[in-house]
Amino acid sequence: MLNNLFLTDRTNIKKNNKRAFLIAAAATLLISSINNIAFAQKLIQSREYPTTDFRYPLDLSPSTAGSFGELRPNHFHSGLDFKTNQRTGYPVHAVYDGYISRVRIQFGGFGKAVYITHPNGYTSVYGHISAFTPAVTKYIKEYQYKNQTFEADIAIPKGMFNVSKSEIVATSGNEGASAGPHVHFELRDTTSQETINPQLFGLTIPDQIPPAITSIGIYHLNGNPFSEKTPKEFMAVTGSNGNYRLAQPQTLNLSGNIGFAIGVTDQNSASINRNGIYSAELKLDGVTVYTFAVERFGFDQTRAINAYIDYPAYLTSHRWMQKCFIMPGSRITLYPQSINGGIIPFNDNAEHDVEYVVKDIAGNTSTLALKVKSNTDAGSPVPDKPLGKWFKFNQKNEFANDKVKVTVMPGNLYDNLDFMYSTMPAKVGALSLTHRIHNKLTPLHEGYDLWIKPDVDLGKLADKAVIVNAATGSIGGKYDGGYVKASARAFGDYYIKLDTVPPVITPLNIRNGSNMAKVRSVNFRMSDNLSGIKSYVGKIDGKWVLMEWAYKSRILSYTFNNDIAPGKHTFELVVTDVKSNATTFTAEFNR
Repeated sequence: MLNNLFLTDRTNIKKNNKRAFLIAAAATLLISSINNIAFAQKLIQSREYPTTDFRYPLDLSPSTAGSFGELRPNHFHSGLDFKTNQRTGYPVHAVYDGYISRVRIQFGGFGKAVYITHPNGYTSVYGHISAFTPAVTKYIKEYQYKNQTFEADIAIPKGMFNVSKSEIVATSGNEGASAGPHVHFELRDTTSQETINPQLFGLTIPDQIPPAITSIGIYHLNGNPFSEKTPKEFMAVTGSNGNYRLAQPQTLNLSGNIGFAIGVTDQNSASINRNGIYSAELKLDGVTVYTFAVERFGFDQTRAINAYIDYPAYLTSHRWMQKCFIMPGSRITLYPQSINGGIIPFNDNAEHDVEYVVKDIAGNTSTLALKVKSNTDAGSPVPDKPLGKWFKFNQKNEFANDKVKVTVMPGNLYDNLDFMYSTMPAKVGALSLTHRIHNKLTPLHEGYDLWIKPDVDLGKLADKAVIVNAATGSIGGKYDGGYVKASARAFGDYYIKLDTVPPVITPLNIRNGSNMAKVRSVNFRMSDNLSGIKSYVGKIDGKWVLMEWAYKSRILSYTFNNDIAPGKHTFELVVTDVKSNATTFTAEFNR
């Protein structure tokens, strides 16, 4: 019966009836309390987690540089970044009994990571480490030589590497896409692989500092999808110790369907870093109409951060505004509750109380109260008429003419879109006009398929064609049926170019005839002008050797081992780009 009541009242909400809005809010909160009693607890969470099973991964006093769910470019941060005194080499401990179930080595990302599956249903992850245990290192190297690959993502059978709680499983490092020495730590649901806030497991960080609210955003939606064209204003906030107010106190005169946003950061007591909050609630006249909480999420959802933030504001001014209304195409599990997606209709000519309640995971709370005068004189919202082609977020969308085709599948748009297309003159060296595919200010979840027809006959060079994003570079491409086709992750300006230039190999410490007897490693830099490096193969005397590509230094290196006997040898390195252009370096050396 409550669900039926809620559906009925949502209909009334669309008619901008305040009474129905508040009844619906009360009904939703009652449903929530029945189905999820955690709402009545100090923190908003959907379930309980064991708080005594796990230990910290390091023996250092817990201090973090990054929090769970913190806002990062194109993703929510998936764990805790434990500081290591700006040093590497600290012992990393298994946080609980279990077995090593996966190890990963990659260029960028975690660099090196170890995964431990535990008997209580969770998996722990340790990233940016500098070294595995000797036994695991030997296992990885055998895999790399057998499969002739540096990058490796290895599933390890249960029972091969059992570990006990507190056993050393790695040493801390600064590998991969790390901004400084630390251990990235995660706890995941073993079955779903959702990552969960580690502090909900008792791995807390000292924290007596409430979140800091810096600004609010007001968005006049009025029946239109959210976009860079949405009328909005940002207002500065002042205050401290959890109590905040507008820098210029005033009653806000608002009408129509309004969305709110908040600028906010958090800091714990063990670090100077500015991190993310745990939860945010938006209340209307004391009733919660929107809730956000970073309890857990799936990795297929994390890019939807671009639906959570004001994406146009982030791209144009690097302003992190956290929207307190939900885009209809966003399916992330970080919204445990909302009424009308958090969009509030102001049209009853009354005065209302709007309140933000923001918490960190320690329960420290900050509030910001606003006075809003609603206005009935504005009339019913009238959506704008599309200027381009109307794309719906929940449908397959297509656009085509004699030069370009665009296909956006369901699940890739976060809201309906007034899709725009135009052309600009060809850039130097391009084989097509520059095609403006909408604009870069509209985010996409995964991407779309893009076909561009070249303006000249590519002939035998068709397999060298790529599509280029004018802002970010090549996105690859394959010639098919008169078009070059590629998968694009963003809207923007695109055109066709040919890649016939092979990569460049720059040897750093070897040349023909070098004496390498006292040299620990052979080092190179490699680069490519357009399509990007696809593969690299190093050989000594015709046998494959392990070449490691360091993310930060961009140095490709082979480290000598006991397999290379004294005497004369031949080193060969072949680097190939995405379009199969290859460069070979060869040198004889003495060892």
